[in-house]
Amino acid sequence: MITPARSDGSQRLYSRSEVERLRFIKAQVDSGATAADAHRMLAEALRAGGVPIIPPARPDERRPLVLMAEQDPYAASLAEYFLRTEGYEVAIAFDATQAKLQFDERSPDVVVIDLLISGGAGFRLVADFAQQGIAQVIAVAAINGAEEALRCGAAAFMLKPLESLQLVSTIKDLLRTSAILRPHRGQQAEL
Repeated sequence: MITPARSDGSQRLYSRSEVERLRFIKAQVDSGATAADAHRMLAEALRAGGVPIIPPARPDERRPLVLMAEQDPYAASLAEYFLRTEGYEVAIAFDATQAKLQFDERSPDVVVIDLLISGGAGFRLVADFAQQGIAQVIAVAAINGAEEALRCGAAAFMLKPLESLQLVSTIKDLLRTSAILRPHRGQQAEL
């Protein structure tokens, strides 16, 4: 059983090996095993001294691309790690110019924009990217700029520091892989 440590703020803290074990269990369940069978297979693999191997993604399977436009390299690295463990491709831009280039070259599925990137250019990026309609835009900031970000076209707003599981959940929601979402432009909300 995988039991994470807890931070002073009661957040779960997983080691890299625990994350790999969780990925193994998730892969087994995704391939049709029950949770109990997946845990049994993990225990057997660990007893045999082997590291569980995560089945690779099929070569023909396109993984969703998330563009992180983030001014803080540490925050970008942490978010990238969690997004990659969830199966996303990740591109990182540390200023507004890089973000525009990456957006135009790579056509991401989701863009996470720090509103304070490049001295506050994030609002302009949110408006530009949302207007193109290619990707879902998540605005993030250490200050509450939710109303203005949503007015600019962001599909979601999150306060920093980002909670990794909440970020992953929000991205899944926006890609319509879970939960009910705010409708895209031109769509009616379903009740």
